[in-house]
Amino acid sequence: MILESPPANPYNPAVPILAHLLTALCAYLCGSIPTGFLVARAMGVDIRSHGSGNIGATNVFRILGKGPGIFVLLVDALKGALPVLFLPAWIGHVSARDAIPFEMIAALGAVLGHNFTCWLRFKGGKGIATSAGVLAAMVPIPFLITLGGFLVTLALTRYVSLASILGAAILPFAVAWTPPGDRRLVILTALLSVLAIVRHKANISRLLNGTERRIGQPKPSEPAST
Repeated sequence: MILESPPANPYNPAVPILAHLLTALCAYLCGSIPTGFLVARAMGVDIRSHGSGNIGATNVFRILGKGPGIFVLLVDALKGALPVLFLPAWIGHVSARDAIPFEMIAALGAVLGHNFTCWLRFKGGKGIATSAGVLAAMVPIPFLITLGGFLVTLALTRYVSLASILGAAILPFAVAWTPPGDRRLVILTALLSVLAIVRHKANISRLLNGTERRIGQPKPSEPAST
């Protein structure tokens, strides 16, 4: 198992706390853009009243079709990737070598923004696509391992929720066993994993009682109960 301690001076201590707070705020606002809600509203649909009631890509895919679903998936992923890629340099003015603390703040901010968007009374998505964007930017090899687990599970079961849950469970282990195995990244991905699984508690209940819908099943005709 490859697990190294963080370097003695992970980032410049002269960087003020204001830069960290600004990074968190900008990442949150980026992540908080309710893509699924906006796309559905542009098509005359309140996505919160259909299917699972979730504003994420899976529900958009089921209710509005492949085109809108893929668009929402890509934009939600970008909401996670862009803050991680650009905010450390733009706000923290740190090099790639010293950027991990800023990247971690940006990652958490973006995912929390998506999950608890201030524009919809702090009710958002489940964070899978946004977390995927974060991971692709920060830890690409563990991301590919996690994506592989997701795709295999989805192919075998056709449950998006189950694939997401198992992918989240794999993630911190993939980070720990992949160089450089930075403990800070292991902790971050463990937090993201727990958050993703907790956000799927209703899906877990439906999986256990056999009422969870598989991908490809007909779209629901009745409004979602909230």
